[in-house]
Amino acid sequence: MTPRGPWSRLFFRRVDMVSGNHLRLLQSGADYFPALIAAFDAARAEIYLETYIFNADSTAEAVRDALVRAAQRGVQVRVLIDAIGSRELPAAWLEALKTAGVAVLKYRPLVTGWRSNPKSLRRLHRKVAVVDARIAFVGGMNLLDDFEPIRFPVARFDFSVEVQGPLIVAIHQSVHHLWRLVALSQLQPIDRKHSVHPSWPTDGRVRAAFVTRDSFAHRRDIERSYLTALALARSDILIANAYFLPGNRFRKLLKKAAARGVRVQLLVQGHTDHPFFQAASRALYQDLLVAGVSIREYQASELHAKVAVVDDHWATVGSSNIDPFSLMLAREANIVVDDVGFAADLRERLQRAVDESAALSAADWKIRPWRQRLASRLAYGLVRFLLGVARLGRWL
Repeated sequence: MTPRGPWSRLFFRRVDMVSGNHLRLLQSGADYFPALIAAFDAARAEIYLETYIFNADSTAEAVRDALVRAAQRGVQVRVLIDAIGSRELPAAWLEALKTAGVAVLKYRPLVTGWRSNPKSLRRLHRKVAVVDARIAFVGGMNLLDDFEPIRFPVARFDFSVEVQGPLIVAIHQSVHHLWRLVALSQLQPIDRKHSVHPSWPTDGRVRAAFVTRDSFAHRRDIERSYLTALALARSDILIANAYFLPGNRFRKLLKKAAARGVRVQLLVQGHTDHPFFQAASRALYQDLLVAGVSIREYQASELHAKVAVVDDHWATVGSSNIDPFSLMLAREANIVVDDVGFAADLRERLQRAVDESAALSAADWKIRPWRQRLASRLAYGLVRFLLGVARLGRWL
């Protein structure tokens, strides 16, 4: 696809747009887990899997068993889990994986005191899988059943992207590099076996980029992708994000877009697994609502998506929340897409969820009970304090 005017400037240094890809949007576990397991069962040479949460439930067990089957038939399987996010994974599950020949590493293991240690905020939050350097999955879904830990009437609202095409090269290089980095940092042996050479079908048509965040060369790549898209928006901005606590520049760009006539819609959590964080986020809503930004809280189930569509062709799906912990601390991975068809598909799904969600109004939000307003202000103030401890005080 040919770049469209100012959008050609969106992809800045170190973020390369690649043409010729097949992308398939996967919504919730009903789409994601069958596709992931099928790819694992078809694997011939290697599997890389990165996840924040590896939960002990029936859905994750099916993934575990597929990894075991692959390793038992000689596939090199490497699983990287976050030491905090997957801290409750049973030892028996880890032993079953290792006995089958699966290599498992924990990202940044902490012995004690992780809740009070600022360094514990630097987590592996990516959700990436690469099979035979041929097919990849990038998105927001953990290895966790859609109805765990709370059984809502409908599945958790989340997305992933199945990728085939030349973008595989960047994704494969990234997972391979991170595995080696973690192994070296933990004094684990490095397999010198030559990695699989990427391959892909030749009839793909979608332009996309693999955008990551780390604490080295790509500290702000995901944030800059968002900021540039917001600055260049001409008609529509639709963002669905589970943990929404944007920085000052992000909020200003949302308000400026609304002021120049762009329709700005935010879909945020109604039900939350982090009530303190939600209270802090709600401290920002009044200012955005007054500026003309539409905010709706998703009530059907747990919103866990980290996605956005801008105008008729820019879209992103990934693991990164719009908060300082994702955009400034954690390792994250998003797919950024420049394609009318993909953007339309994602927009249709998001708009349906928006239309079914509870709308907030500036007038009602202003007269919330004083206890709720006080709780939001206190939570927001504490988040600012924690960011100062982590040396990120300028974010908010």
